[in-house]
Amino acid sequence: MENIRYQIETELALDEFVSLLKRSTLGERRPVDDVERLKAMLKHANLIVTARDGELLVGVSRSLSDFSFCTYLSDLAVDEAYQKKGIGKVLIRETKKAAPLAKLILLSAPKAIAYYPKIGMTRHEHCYILEELDNLK
Repeated sequence: MENIRYQIETELALDEFVSLLKRSTLGERRPVDDVERLKAMLKHANLIVTARDGELLVGVSRSLSDFSFCTYLSDLAVDEAYQKKGIGKVLIRETKKAAPLAKLILLSAPKAIAYYPKIGMTRHEHCYILEELDNLK
């Protein structure tokens, strides 16, 4: 979309982030009612790429990166009204451009599993997660 402006932002407003999460399918899997946790998510992310239609936040790529070996793209959210227009792909491209030497890694939301291979990303079968410390044996 030609009206969409992409940029790296270091100070993304919490209310904008929450609003976008709720307007995207990602809000279903994020703690949108836990303000302190959301503040920490923004504070500790060190690479945030946004997509804006005028002043309206319509997409975000929120990542953690060492800018040399790996970039973990934790949140890729696009407003449902703006989906299927290539915004997610551009957000991924801009995230990768910000850390070109780093391998970009993400865990797909269930509804997006089919999307990533279509845009050229490779599925990796060797991912593990630990949600609760007590589960570690």
